[in-house]
Amino acid sequence: MNVSLTRQQHLELYYYMKLNRMLEEQMERLFRQNKIVGGLYSSLGQEATSVGTAYALELRDWMAPMIRNIGALLVKGFKPRDIFTQHMARYTAPTLGKDGTSHFGDLKERHVVSPISMLGDLIPVMAGVAMAGRYLGQKIVAMTWIGDGGTSTGAFHEGMNLAAAQRAPFVCVVENNQWAYSTPVRFQVPLRDLADRAKAYGISSYIVDGNDVVAVYTTSKEAVERCRAGEGPILIEAKTMRMKGHAQHDPAEYVPQEMVEYWKARDPIIRYEQYLTENKLWDAKTKEETDARIERELQEEQEFAENSPLPPPELAEQGVFCEGCHTIEAKWERPIEEVMPPKSSVRPEWTVKNFGGIEVVEGRTPAPTVGLSGDGRKPPARTVGKKTKSGKTVGRSKVRR
Repeated sequence: MNVSLTRQQHLELYYYMKLNRMLEEQMERLFRQNKIVGGLYSSLGQEATSVGTAYALELRDWMAPMIRNIGALLVKGFKPRDIFTQHMARYTAPTLGKDGTSHFGDLKERHVVSPISMLGDLIPVMAGVAMAGRYLGQKIVAMTWIGDGGTSTGAFHEGMNLAAAQRAPFVCVVENNQWAYSTPVRFQVPLRDLADRAKAYGISSYIVDGNDVVAVYTTSKEAVERCRAGEGPILIEAKTMRMKGHAQHDPAEYVPQEMVEYWKARDPIIRYEQYLTENKLWDAKTKEETDARIERELQEEQEFAENSPLPPPELAEQGVFCEGCHTIEAKWERPIEEVMPPKSSVRPEWTVKNFGGIEVVEGRTPAPTVGLSGDGRKPPARTVGKKTKSGKTVGRSKVRR
C-alpha cells in the first residue's frame, strides 16, 4: 500500500508531537507547584507512537486512549485547555472537575471512549465498538493502545480472541516501552517480539520503530485501511521507551543508565526535526514560528485553566446514575447475515480416530459422552471410606464419576 504525506501533513505531525511534549513539560511544572490534582503520567519519548497512530484514523473512526496518549487526544481535536482543566479538576474540564488525569472522552463528535484504569479492559470494549459499527453498516475502524505489561492480562487475551473470532475492524497498538512499572519486558513474557502474540489469534501484526513518526504513521495507515477492507483485527507493536517513571512519584532508579542514554539518542522529536531538514520540508524559520505558536497557545490555555472555577459541591451528587440521559434501542440497518463475520475455511483435524467411544466423522465435531473414558469404556468404580489401623475400610461405598 502506497502511503505518502504532503508537506503540510509532515508539519502537522511535528506540531502535534511538539505540542504533546511542551504541554506535558508545563504540566510537570504545575505538578511541582501542587496545582495538579491526582497523579501525572508522562509520555516523554513516546510522542511519535501516540501521534503517528492516531493521525492514521479518519474522523468517523473511534479510539480509546490510555494514560500516555495525550498526543492522540490532541490529534482527535482536544485542546490543551481540556488537558489542563482536567488535571486541575476545574469546572470547565471535560468531566466538570469530577475526574482526573485523562479519564475523559467524547462519544458524540470526536468518537473517543474514555480510558479505563484496569489495564487490558479497553481491548474487549473497543472490539465491541468495532463490531457495533459493522452491525450498523458503518465503515469504521476502532483503535486503542496498551502497554507491554497490559498484554499479560486476561482481559487483553479475551478481547483479542473476541475481535479475531468476529473479524472485527480493530487495531490494537502495543506500546512496548520496555517497562511495566518497574518490571522489564524480559521478566513478563518469553518473547522477543510482543507482535508474536498475534499468531495465537490468527491475525496479522506489524513491528515498527515507535520513535519514527513517519514509520508509525505509514504502518498504522496501512493497518487501518486493511481493517476497513474487512481483513479483521491487526496488532501493531511499537518499540519505544518510557523516558520517565511510571508517574511523577516514581524516580525510575531501576532503569539502567546505559538504557536511558541509548533511547535518549533516539529521541523521536529530534529525529523528526532532522528528517524534516534533510528532506527540505522546512527551514529554521518554520521551526521557530511553529515553536513560538505552541508557546503562545499553551500560555493562553494554561491561563484559562487557572482562572477557571472549581466545581460546586452539589455537583458531586449529580451524574452518579443515568437518569434519562440517553436511551438504548436495538437497531439493525443491515440484514444479520450481511454483518456476521466470514466463515473460516479451516477445518478441524482430529489426531485420534475414536473419541469418547464415538467414531469421529471428518468435518464433524463429536459430542462429549458422559460417563465414558477415552477408550469408550465406563470408568472403574472408586472405593471410598475410612481405613482403620487393621487396614480395613469402614463406611465403604462405590462411586462412579
